[in-house]
Amino acid sequence: DAYQLLPLRKALRLPRVNLLIADDVGLGKTIEAGLVARELLLRRRVDFIVIAAPPSMTIQWKDELESKFGLAFDIIDRDRVAEMRRQRGFNVPIWATGSRFIISHRLLTDETYAAGLRDVLTDFRARALFILDEAHHAAPSAGVRYAVSSQLTRAVRELAERFEHRLFLTATPHNGHSNSFSALLEMLDPQRFTRGVPVRPKDLEPVMVRRLKSDLRRLDERAFPKRV
Repeated sequence: DAYQLLPLRKALRLPRVNLLIADDVGLGKTIEAGLVARELLLRRRVDFIVIAAPPSMTIQWKDELESKFGLAFDIIDRDRVAEMRRQRGFNVPIWATGSRFIISHRLLTDETYAAGLRDVLTDFRARALFILDEAHHAAPSAGVRYAVSSQLTRAVRELAERFEHRLFLTATPHNGHSNSFSALLEMLDPQRFTRGVPVRPKDLEPVMVRRLKSDLRRLDERAFPKRV
């Protein structure tokens, strides 16, 4: 759909694609991310992609990227690691066996998998893209005063800074706590945002896309008709 091209347009305007796609549920954030990834590959701005998604979504990501964009991804999980070890030996560097991978949030926090990814990325890898689905899970949980980092928060913070490009996807970007939101944005773009510093709307505009179904319905009454 035409509205799904806006994130791509905004991404291509950024020297580094640090973009938060926060469209409403059902608006096709996976498609929007696929459009960005494919265009960056075609323009040779990216040659290494890692997608981190909830465990229940990894197969859906693989199927949609392959069927809609012709992009093949390997799902990194225990079965895949065991298969690679049978084929190439126990010490095979899994993250060096390809250039497009999908991993679950749960395994991203496991050093068995994360350590090898850090080794491949080194301190910083140019032309590498990190796509984080359901990114709000990586936002620190907010207490009375301070945002507390979870295992996923720490894993994403440790890895995201090593990628040249970052694409975060979530339908619920703000949990009502400004410190938690600014911490999430700092992982996305540490040059623009700092944890604990209030986020101004004018700072968000270049790096965030946020549309609700009601917004699109006002533009076109045929889009997302109300359920009766």
